[in-house]
Parts: sequence; structure tokens; C-alpha cells
Amino acid sequence: MYTAHPDRYADLPYRRSGRSGLKLPALSLGLWHNFGPDRPVETQRAILRRAFDLGITHFDLANNYGPPPGAAESALGEALKADFTPYRDELVISTKAGYLMWPGPYGEWGSRKSGLSSLDQSLTRMGLDHVDIFYSHRFDPETPLEETMGALHSAVQQGKALYVGVSNYSAEQTREAARILGELGTPLLIHQPRYSILDRRPEEEGLLDTLDELQVGSIVYSPLEQGLLTGRYLDGIPEDSRAASDSPFLRSDAVTEDLVGRLRALNEIAASRGQTLAQMALAWVLRGGRITSALVGASSTKQLEDSVGAIRNLEFDEDDVARIDAAVRT
Repeated sequence: MYTAHPDRYADLPYRRSGRSGLKLPALSLGLWHNFGPDRPVETQRAILRRAFDLGITHFDLANNYGPPPGAAESALGEALKADFTPYRDELVISTKAGYLMWPGPYGEWGSRKSGLSSLDQSLTRMGLDHVDIFYSHRFDPETPLEETMGALHSAVQQGKALYVGVSNYSAEQTREAARILGELGTPLLIHQPRYSILDRRPEEEGLLDTLDELQVGSIVYSPLEQGLLTGRYLDGIPEDSRAASDSPFLRSDAVTEDLVGRLRALNEIAASRGQTLAQMALAWVLRGGRITSALVGASSTKQLEDSVGAIRNLEFDEDDVARIDAAVRT
């Protein structure tokens, strides 16, 4: 029987999400990859237990995470039942709807029918009566935003979600979503964008400024760029890597000599800071407190522990920032 570590809240910092009362750990565990039937159950459960022991109280999912779609939620449901039943109120569990989940016109996008049906399926897979955060996973250009946000509001009114968020929305779309939700009486808690040292679109396109203005929290995904910023690609493409398999999320032709050169330059900067490349990449998105939390994936407890080591140095001086910017632009 699993018993959580008594000092699990000793080290990891927690940050308030926007102007809400909810605090999230600086690092959250994403179950996008590594939680499905192709991975040993004991490995999955060991990662979840170790995460909680380290103070990671937030587990982030979506209806389509796996593979196959739904597998990650089912895996978490089994783990919750086996290990976390006494700790449910210490956990923040989130899920999303919007990407393809089942055949036909209601299996994706942002209709009320699709969103609320998806949430019911997610709750069944996880064995829960509610999630803590329910997201619209992507903006639907063919459905009125009032309908999509109305579905999120209904999830809260029905007691199936405590908070709501959006993911992959532009600054303008986020502003309008926040306005609609505010009028309904269900504030927008959080936005989940892709953001990393190598992908700075949330800065460049004004999303982070918009979130600051609206006092909405942020939790970033792919801060390690699908493994590029873990140091695995410093000498090219490892045979067992995601890029070697031509994953749709990281193709081999993306790992160019130019990119490898930039990764090596970043790795040298990380070493000068006493960090691994992954630790510096995570610290970089968390610098200054602007980002509420960074999502990390893990295929092992060792990988997870390395990521958590990032919190030991979240400070960047002007020279660090300039060197990183120069390395990225090389």
C-alpha cells in the first residue's frame, strides 16, 4: 500500500494561478506520452507516486492522450484507485476536450455536444465525479465561442469541474473567451500554451502580455521541445529517440546540424550554471514568476527527478539571458 512521503511539500514552490485562490506546483506532470498499454503499468505508477512524493500535486491530461486515445485517463484512473484515494483532495487533476476522440461530427472541436460528452467519458475513465480543471483544447473556428465557453461554464455548474481553462488559443481568442466566461460568472483560470527557449510565440504574439493584463494563469507544455532540450540530441539523433521514429511531434528532418549546434551552445550555458540542459530549459520558462507552472513528461522516475532539480536555480542574470538569446539566434 502506497504511503505518500511526509515531506512532500517541503521543497517544490507553488504559484497562484492568476487572481484565483488555486496554487499549482511550479512543475506539473503531463500524461501526454508514456501512459498507455505500451508502457509497463508499474513504471507508470512509480512515476506518479514519485511525482507526488516530490510535491507535484497536478496531473494534466486530455481525452485523447495515450496512445491510444483515452489510455492515459484510464491509466490514471487505475492509479488513483490503487494509490491515491486517500489523497484525492491534495491533487489537481485536469483534462481537455477538442481534438479527435471518436468517429462522427461530435467527436472533436468545440460544440456543447462534443465538450460535455467528452467530459463525461473522461470522468468515467478516471473513476472521478469531477476534475479540478476542464479545458477547451483548441479554438473551434466554426462554432460560436459563446457555445464553447458556455459548455465549460455548464461543466462547473453541473459540479463536474471546479475551474476552466483554454489551450492553444491566440491572445485575441483568449481575451474574448475570458470576457464571455466572466459574464457567465465562471472566470477563466488558466491558459495552456506551447512555450520554450526554442518556441517563443507566446511572447512574440502577445499572449503572455494578455494573460498578465487579464490576470489569468499559465501552464506551458513542451518546455523541453519533445526532448530536444534534454541533451539527448547533442550528438545527433539517438536510435531510440522520438525523432528516430519520425514521431508526428518530432520528425528526424527537424534535427538539423544548425539545431544541434544551438543545442550544444545552450548546453554549455547550462553547465556554467551548474544545471543540465533540461533543468535550465525548465528554469528559463519559470524565470521571474510570470509562468504559473511548467508541464513535464517522464518515462522514468530518474528523468522526473532531474526535471525537479530545475527549481534549485530559477534565477537568470542579464548575461545569462543574453547568452541564451544569442545561442538560440545563431
